Amino acid sequence: MSDTAILLLAHGTPEALDDIPEYLRNVTSGRPLPQQVVEEIRHRYSLIGQSPLTGITLEQGRLLSEAVGMPTYVGMRNWKPYIVDMVKQMRADGIRSAVAICLAPHNSRTSVGLYRRAVQAEAGDMRIEFIEGWAEHPLLADAFADRLRPVLGRLREETGSDVPVLFTAHSVPCRTVQTQSPAAASAADARPERPAPPTSNSGPDPYAIEAKRTAALVAARIADLKPEDWFFAFQSQGMSGGPWLGPTVEETLAALAAAGRKSIVLQPIGFLCDHVEILYDIDIAFRKLASSLGMRLERPQSLNDSPLLISALEDLAHQGLERLQSERA
Repeated sequence: MSDTAILLLAHGTPEALDDIPEYLRNVTSGRPLPQQVVEEIRHRYSLIGQSPLTGITLEQGRLLSEAVGMPTYVGMRNWKPYIVDMVKQMRADGIRSAVAICLAPHNSRTSVGLYRRAVQAEAGDMRIEFIEGWAEHPLLADAFADRLRPVLGRLREETGSDVPVLFTAHSVPCRTVQTQSPAAASAADARPERPAPPTSNSGPDPYAIEAKRTAALVAARIADLKPEDWFFAFQSQGMSGGPWLGPTVEETLAALAAAGRKSIVLQPIGFLCDHVEILYDIDIAFRKLASSLGMRLERPQSLNDSPLLISALEDLAHQGLERLQSERA
């Protein structure tokens, strides 16, 4: 299948602080943001140096290419390398069919739907097998559990007590996951490295259910993690007001502190690699909040180049390739 390839899709991230205004215009489809919001996002990026999302995603693509033995392209929706440019490059390279995998395992109009649209806009007669969502893939849960297990075990040993786990996923505006008519959807507030708002709605969005399902599958893989010792919250709500999916991490931490909890492991299961919403939101903001509440907050290593994650992507690729082959037969 020399004319077949894999296409990994991700959100994208700016390469330098001066790129942030243009990047945010891409996220909001050109809608202007208040200058104070732009400056706040710029400040957060400055505190982590540079988001490693692009480099890590390209490495994930390289590892997947080695695993499946075929070309793997990486396209970003909101920054370079853009999805549009990668699909054009694939066509120029003679690729006639591809398996597209969105590196956001929880299916949503605010991510998967828009990535699909971006691919199809340039695909022409290229046949695309699009992986809709893979929230319940066993190797994804294994990968998160593999990262969580040593951190939780160490903290249990150090404290001599049970330690709660808080799983998180990125919040989205409530209006983007509700059943609406297409005309009711409107642009949402920008958050760096967050899925953009949908342009149409056709029914209830599965995002919140799928994110919580992944958390439950990870929790089930951790020995002695009692049902009352793990929780789920949405993080990184936007700055424009209006209702966003909750509960928030902030209110969950406050409730756990009020209940006498002194330590916690926070694992984001909605992200597959490090970026600003892990390196700033969790490692800086949430750690500071937890400390002010008298709590110790620890975070497992992100999946990044996890062999189990690459195995999950390899399995998804093979599933897609089998469907492409069956269509050819």
